[in-house]
Amino acid sequence: MTPPPNANAADAVAAALVDAGVERLFGVPGGGSSLDLIAAAHRRGLPFVLARHETAAVIMASATAELSGRPSAALVTRGPGVANAANGVAHASLDRAPVLLVADGFTGAERAFANHQWFDHAAMLAPVTKASAKAVEPGTAAGPMTAALLAAALSAPRGPVLLELSGAAARAPGALPPPPGVAAASGGPDAAAVATARKLLAGAKRPVLVAGLEATSPDACVALRRLLEALGCPGLVTYKAKGVVPDAHPLFAGVFTGGVAEAPVLADADLILLAGADPVEFIPQPWRYAAPVVEIGTAPRTAHYTTPGAALHGPLEPALASLAEGARPGAWTAREIEDRRRAWLARLAIEPAGANRGLSPQAVVEGAQAGCRRVGADPRVSVDAGAHMFPATSFWQASRPGDLLISNGLSTMGFALPAGIAAALHDPDRGALAFTGDGGLLMALGELATAAALGAKLVVVVFNDASLSLIDIKRDARALPDGALGWPRADFTAAMRAFGGLALRAATEEEYAAALDRALAAPGPALIDVLVDPESYPAQIKALRG
Repeated sequence: MTPPPNANAADAVAAALVDAGVERLFGVPGGGSSLDLIAAAHRRGLPFVLARHETAAVIMASATAELSGRPSAALVTRGPGVANAANGVAHASLDRAPVLLVADGFTGAERAFANHQWFDHAAMLAPVTKASAKAVEPGTAAGPMTAALLAAALSAPRGPVLLELSGAAARAPGALPPPPGVAAASGGPDAAAVATARKLLAGAKRPVLVAGLEATSPDACVALRRLLEALGCPGLVTYKAKGVVPDAHPLFAGVFTGGVAEAPVLADADLILLAGADPVEFIPQPWRYAAPVVEIGTAPRTAHYTTPGAALHGPLEPALASLAEGARPGAWTAREIEDRRRAWLARLAIEPAGANRGLSPQAVVEGAQAGCRRVGADPRVSVDAGAHMFPATSFWQASRPGDLLISNGLSTMGFALPAGIAAALHDPDRGALAFTGDGGLLMALGELATAAALGAKLVVVVFNDASLSLIDIKRDARALPDGALGWPRADFTAAMRAFGGLALRAATEEEYAAALDRALAAPGPALIDVLVDPESYPAQIKALRG
């Protein structure tokens, strides 16, 4: 659509979003600039998605940014809108998602006579934003300001930024952003660092490669697989990098968290290559390996678990390609790597001891994948925080980056449903499947209404055990009052029906398989409320983390 000739600052902000490749604008509007920006986005063909909660809107934007490789955006009202969005912004920060949050701002005149809903938005979000700017007075160059913020969000390491836009400024004439230029080609990695890394690699007989969140871009993923195959060594992935090395690849050796499950592979390594693995992805435990480390990352890490023997900073693709030149297989054999992978899975495959208490969490995950294969479905999967995330991330088979979405750095509950909605909107043909605990779903329950209103191709699988299972495991011998870690079992099917979606329940594997067939065939959102036996969780978490 052609913007009006008398474009205002809201038009300029919308133009900057479109120029940057933003797919959708998510949010919960208030008055002021929110409505002006929605209207301006509509004039430029940029869809707006109304969420039911501000954090959910930012999570949707974050998931979209991860899947598209481009920045995304969310809008909120002043005061409570910004406060509600803070958890979503923290998620975007710790999972390195380039998201622009546009908040309704206050003009100087408004601040002169009113404190209603006012607090310092930028100060509150400063710990979890890379940059912020205010376009609150009429005549402020909101378009160029937005373009600069989006560039900051995309700079390494990526992360969220904040724009405060007042209604008065949004409706005033505003300069359009400059035409998007061609990004200057980044140079290759430092020659001295490459030489050091190659020397370490040449002397290694049993290297191990760990892929992290920065390796999910298409170019980096291709280059990483080439290096892995040239070395013929075990490849592990973090949660965020599931699919960079496919689970079915003969060199895949498991998931790296910094825990004990993957320790047998890494303990035998004489060199560890961290390829795009951000330390924010590792659990807070001391680094347990003596082998030297080569770090390949987009930027130096402000905090690290270990001191790398060599560090290659900048775009990953040329750095990985430089290490692949002349790389030769070491001492690892294909059979040895397969045995290590099987042993890793065996340590995690712990069936519950209880009987007739519902499905095991592992059976829920594997049953969902079997159901998808049975009907030819290929959904992206989003996983919530909670005890169920361990079987979900271990046993769901991924083949491409973006096959699995998770809040890893922040590990926030309430992630899976809004992320699943975003994934379904991003790629309607594939759709999405959200694995969520009952606690996480209760935190984001209103987004079932969002999914239903959008007609999103989304299946929500609820691991329903009526408790905060992961927290319950951590209680140790503490005497806690009744109800501190659990609640009466919620009827999520009733809620889903109320919102207009398909709602199903399963307590056996047979019921679950039938429910999956119906849910996966549905044209819109469906929910399966699964009775889950949590008894296997403690042993599984001990096997993973020690």
